[in-house]
This record gives sequence, structure tokens and C-alpha cells, in this order.
Amino acid sequence: MAIELSDELIKLESAAWAEMQAKALTVDTAAAVQAAITAHAEATGQSRYDVEMALKKQVRGPDGAAD
Repeated sequence: MAIELSDELIKLESAAWAEMQAKALTVDTAAAVQAAITAHAEATGQSRYDVEMALKKQVRGPDGAAD
């Protein structure tokens, strides 16, 4: 079953990824991403881990490496 990701989740993870690359990730940004992942997983009946991994793969690419 494919993991469906909301635009909001992608936006939050993209912002966090940009902050990580700039070495400026804040606790607030990281907490917002984690809260959104948890809420999405609960709302859709999916594993939080699966949602997080699918989100990271989509935003960061399959290897998670910076470009």
C-alpha cells in the first residue's frame, strides 16, 4: 500500500531539510514535523515510521543525501 503524503507534510519536511542543510535546524521546526507525521499517521491508520520514511524519501531523495 502506497503512503499518501499531504502537501503540508511535504512543505514542513522541505523546510526542515533546508534548515538541516544550512546547519540551522530549530527544535520548533523538528517538533512541528514530528507532530505532523504522528497526526497524519494516526488519521490515516498508517505506521508513523512508514509515513516518516516515505516523507524523507520524497523530500530528500532515495538515499537521503544532500545534493
